[in-house]
Parts: sequence; structure tokens; C-alpha cells
Amino acid sequence: MSNRLFQGIIHQMREAVGRTLGVIDESGTIISCSELGRIGEVLSFSVEPIFSQNEPICTNGYTFCSFGTHSSAEYAVFVDGTDEPASKYAQICCVSLNSIEQFHDERYDKGNFIKNVILDNILPGDVYLKARELRFNSEVSRVVLLIRVEQINDASVYDAVQNLFPDKTKDFVINVNESDIALIKEVRPDIDPTDLEKLARSIADSVSNDMYSQPLVGIGTIVTGIQDLASSFKEAQVALEVGKVFDTEKNIVSYDNLGIARLIYQLPTTLCDMFLREVFKRGSIDTLDSETLFTIQKFFENNLNVSETSRKLFVHRNTLVYRLEKIKKITGLDLREFDDAIVFKVALMVKKYLDARPIKY
Repeated sequence: MSNRLFQGIIHQMREAVGRTLGVIDESGTIISCSELGRIGEVLSFSVEPIFSQNEPICTNGYTFCSFGTHSSAEYAVFVDGTDEPASKYAQICCVSLNSIEQFHDERYDKGNFIKNVILDNILPGDVYLKARELRFNSEVSRVVLLIRVEQINDASVYDAVQNLFPDKTKDFVINVNESDIALIKEVRPDIDPTDLEKLARSIADSVSNDMYSQPLVGIGTIVTGIQDLASSFKEAQVALEVGKVFDTEKNIVSYDNLGIARLIYQLPTTLCDMFLREVFKRGSIDTLDSETLFTIQKFFENNLNVSETSRKLFVHRNTLVYRLEKIKKITGLDLREFDDAIVFKVALMVKKYLDARPIKY
């Protein structure tokens, strides 16, 4: 932050309180002062006690009071004198300087700007104006990766991801909520999607090694233009939610690879219920036992090949044919017919979706 902002407030406060006052940083260096000649001076005593507590502290003829907008104090006000008025002046200065620092950070911090963009907290018409004000390159290609660690909700996960991407001018790590961390990564426009999955895998492995917890990573689509980052973020959210329903074994899910699952996820549940009733007019899908459903799954995995499926199930071919006939009798769908197999496959996914009842963003 520019020390000139502090200096302006200190100069005005000097007129009001009639005492020497100023601001020091954590090293004990005076960065703003009502006596201009003292700017740059380093205090001769340890300032650690000053920054270790929130209350005013009197030492060496001055009253000090620390402040800062982050988790720990970054600056401290000092006022000439150790009496009660000096303590009050120091606290008033802290309130004023803390407010102006917070305003400055919100206005000029690129990370905060990106967070407002992806969360749609900034008007579309203001996005490019703000980007120009911050000298933010808004025309490069970027992608949003959403890292979710539901078991752990402390700052260590954020720090682990931040350490992987230290270049804060190109890549931004944003705390979305207690379980989600968004990575806004600058990429080449022609980057291979498999490279993004490798990147996501490396992030997941690193977090897993540090936190002993397996994270989930959702990958949005690559966008060019800062305003579209919100779309990429929402796609990463959808990828995680859809993956939680349809690909429970995967911890890396890309929006581009969701396929028909993405379409089903966007359907109203009333329409899904209607579809299931129409497909299973003869008998409900709930009447199929677990063995039958496992047989169906393997049949689909082996591309409707009876011989290959029977071999993988270690059953005779005729046994598999009997099971398929039984399914046809119950549901009216012959899975050996391509059209019926498609309908049944979609119906299974719809049933899975309804059972999960995911939360939509």
C-alpha cells in the first residue's frame, strides 16, 4: 500500500491532536510521520511486543497501537505521550488508517477483483473498467479449477495450493468458502485438455500428501476474456456436483467430459420422474436386484457383447442370455437392441440422479 495515504491522514491528525504521531511497520521503520524528517528512521528498541497484542502499549515515551486488515497486525500507530489522551488518539488513528487500508486493498487488490468476478459480485459493465484501472490483462486465456476438501476447513489447504502457484500476477488462488478453493490459471489458448487434467492431478496429489485427505478437483472450460471467468467457475462447480453423482470413483472431473450426465443434471426432477414412468411401464427399475443390475453394468461396459460379458462374469453364455430375457420380461426393454440399450442406460443415470438429489448452483 502507498504510504502517501497514511501520510495524508497523519498530517490531518497532527492538526487535530497537536502531538507528534506516525506509523511504523513490523520492522520498526517509521513509514509515515507528522515530522517528515523522521520518515525512514528505525526505532532502536524491539517492536515485537507492540505487534503481539491488540491493546495500546506505552513504551519509550510513546503510545503504540497496532492494526492491519489481514490475520495479523502489519502496522502500528505511535503518538507522543503515555497518558490517556495519547491512548485515545492512537486508537482513533488506528480506526481511520485501518479503514483506508481496507478500502485501498479492495480497490486495488487483483485477487479481490478476481473473486468478485467469478462470484458475480461486480456489474458486467464495470468489469473491464476495473480491469483497466488495475492494469489487469483481461484478454489472455484462463481456466478455473475448483479444489474441494470437505474434511478439512483450515487455511493450510489454501496455503498448500498457493505455494504451488507463487506468481500472483498470472495465477490467483481464491478462498470461496470453508471447503472450496478456486485456482484461476493462465494457460495457452491451444493447451491440450489432458494437460489440464495432469495439472489437476498434481494439485490433488500435493494437497493429499500435505493434508492426508483426498481432494476433489473440478475443471471448467478455457475462456478468453475476464468476464467469462464466472462461467468457467460455474462449470467447475457443476463438474464437481455431477461427478459426485455419476463418477463417484473419480476425484478429477472436467466439465468438457461430462457427456450426457451434464444434460441429465440440468433436467427438472419432475421431468425425470415422468421419463422413468414412461420407460418402465411394465415394471419399476426398483424390482431389479443387485445381481441383475451388476450384469447390466458389465453388459454395457463390454459394448453389448454377449460372449465377452459372459466371459468377464464367469458365467455360461446361455446364463447371460437368460438374465437378459428376464430383464426384457420385467422392463419390456431388450438390452441386446441398441435403441433399447440407450434408453435403459439413460434411465439408470436418471434414477441415480434422482436418488442423489444434488444441490444446484
